[in-house]
Amino acid sequence: MKIKKSGILILVCLFCSVSFAQKKKELKKYGIKTIVVTDSENGKTITDTKTVFDANGQAIQEINYNKEGQLKSTIYSKYNKDGDVIEETETDEKGLVVEKRQMKYNPLGEKIEEVVMDKDNKFLRRNVYTYDARGFKTEKKVLDAAGKLISSKKYSYSK
Repeated sequence: MKIKKSGILILVCLFCSVSFAQKKKELKKYGIKTIVVTDSENGKTITDTKTVFDANGQAIQEINYNKEGQLKSTIYSKYNKDGDVIEETETDEKGLVVEKRQMKYNPLGEKIEEVVMDKDNKFLRRNVYTYDARGFKTEKKVLDAAGKLISSKKYSYSK
């Protein structure tokens, strides 16, 4: 079965419009307070995630559910004046803190560091990000509590 070019173009446009509709300014413009994602399989519909937004269109709470539709975890986010996430707190299904993350940004708004702590604020690991002159991420290093390199990811870009 052949798909016509116009059909593909329509699908691409539809996908783009759905993707763009979830940008911060669009959420703010239309007063969107929550987005719920459901998963339907074998005649059963289960909530996958629910995201709650503030008046600025920033996700302040993300609720995650397991495959049975039961609460799995919740992530609470705080932002700086530039709209960058500076802190995330993840809780389990009972509302108990599992992990905390604090982020730092350079003057260009690029995330350069993420510190991960446990429920008692004990330092677990640190993620360090580097960028090239164009602002493209070039590396992510994960360091343990002692500063020892756990892993490293390198990013390369080509045309």
